[in-house]
Amino acid sequence: MATRVQPRQLCRAGSAGAEALATGGAASAEGPGRPGPLQDETLGVASVPSQWRGVQGIRRETRSCQTASIATAEKAAQTRKHVDAEVQTEAPVPVSVPPTSPHDDPRLAAFLRRVEAMVIRELNKNWQSHAFDGFEVNWTEQQPTVTCLHTLGYPPAQGQGLHVTSVSWNTTGSVVACAYGRLDDGDWSTLKSFVCAWNLDRRGLNPQQPSAVVEVPSAVMCLAFHPTQPSHVAGGLYSGEVLVWDVSNPEDPLLWRTGLTDDTHTDPVYQVVWLPEPRHSHRFQVLSVATDGKVLLWQGVGAGQLQLTDGFALVVQQLPRNAKLKKPPRGETEVGATAVAFSSFDPRLFVLGTEGGFPLKCSLAAEEAALTRMPSSVPLRAPAQLTFSPHGGPIYSVSCSPFHRNLFLSAGTDGHIHLYSMLQAQPLASLQLSHKYLFAVRWSPVRPLVFAAASGEGDVQLFDLQKSSQKPTVSIKQTQDESPVYCLEFNRQQTQLLAAGDAEGTVKVWQLSTEFTEQGPRETEDLEQLAAEVAT
Repeated sequence: MATRVQPRQLCRAGSAGAEALATGGAASAEGPGRPGPLQDETLGVASVPSQWRGVQGIRRETRSCQTASIATAEKAAQTRKHVDAEVQTEAPVPVSVPPTSPHDDPRLAAFLRRVEAMVIRELNKNWQSHAFDGFEVNWTEQQPTVTCLHTLGYPPAQGQGLHVTSVSWNTTGSVVACAYGRLDDGDWSTLKSFVCAWNLDRRGLNPQQPSAVVEVPSAVMCLAFHPTQPSHVAGGLYSGEVLVWDVSNPEDPLLWRTGLTDDTHTDPVYQVVWLPEPRHSHRFQVLSVATDGKVLLWQGVGAGQLQLTDGFALVVQQLPRNAKLKKPPRGETEVGATAVAFSSFDPRLFVLGTEGGFPLKCSLAAEEAALTRMPSSVPLRAPAQLTFSPHGGPIYSVSCSPFHRNLFLSAGTDGHIHLYSMLQAQPLASLQLSHKYLFAVRWSPVRPLVFAAASGEGDVQLFDLQKSSQKPTVSIKQTQDESPVYCLEFNRQQTQLLAAGDAEGTVKVWQLSTEFTEQGPRETEDLEQLAAEVAT
């Protein structure tokens, strides 16, 4: 419903309409078709379209656009950083040089002329002096005493009552190996034995648990690590065999063995040594000595076999007669070898210790055939060139000096150590160190006048000939019950270390004091003088 009102009529009848409303009458007469006063009038719906909306609708536009794809890339750049800096310094102050007096020059020249001869004479004396020869500044910490660093052992071997018969350091100086056997058993040993190795540089070292353990069917009498292969070690057995193991391969350590053939030793092997081949210095052979009188050279070949390449035999009839030797019983011709040492100056020259107590100077270049009927696949030669005066019993150890081509030491069951020269049969000096056996002697690799000995009374004795030629400088108690010390070896890489093995089945690693590891002035000259004075 819509009510239409005329605006102009409302304006004209403004006051009259109000008056009519007040009196209840109409302001004007009713016309035809019109409602009465205060009545609604129903009219048709009037619709007026909006012109503004139409105009705005026409103006509305729909737009769209497509942008190009965004490309991305990674870039790297190397820049250099430049920094400019300025420093403000103070103006330099000129140094005033005092004027020299014109009278100083002649006085100075006269003084130099007076002292010239004296200064030249003193300079010549200092230049010819040898007071500081061999002196080297040592920046390492001083070690005042000999101390025990490690006590190593293998309980299963110790439980069988086995002895440590040999010790050896590998080429790096970080691994020490020992052989287990027995030196007091005169019968063929049937007990299994062991070769054990400890890496002393390994973290968490267990002294009772070796880094490597090799089981061996017979007692092991000697060991020697390879000169260049850190894990290869050769050993000689009580049965006469020679074997080579790789201790880094615990599953199958055996590399080569001689086997039981006519070439194999028939007596216990008491020492093995690695030697470079004559024509191939990077390849090595194993030399073995035994109490059957044979010195044999072995070469590793395929199929795990050690093949005999050269050999020597010691026969009483072919020994030089420059020493008084006991006449052997009828039918006995072979001389048992118990120890060997090679010269540091001549690779063909070596010294043998024998069961008869006399050392023998020998050569690998010997050509005389040995007068023996011992079976061999290669011709055996007679190596002896000089027989030295004997000990009072069998020799257990010999050692050639690394600082003098003619000097060597020997130790025997008579408790004596003899110092020999290669140039004469009589010993230069004889030292009684024990009332029991001496089982090992070794020259120091760094001190020309120092050596160590292992005694049957349980001691390791260190000698410094610069201090005393008759008494040990230090005597170390290795075993508490005075059971024998059978072997010892200096470490050539870590020269402050010395390993010794004993009858209790233990290996002790000793750290030497500084006095045994630092060479003093004129020490080499003193060694030369010792050899020259006594040998004349």
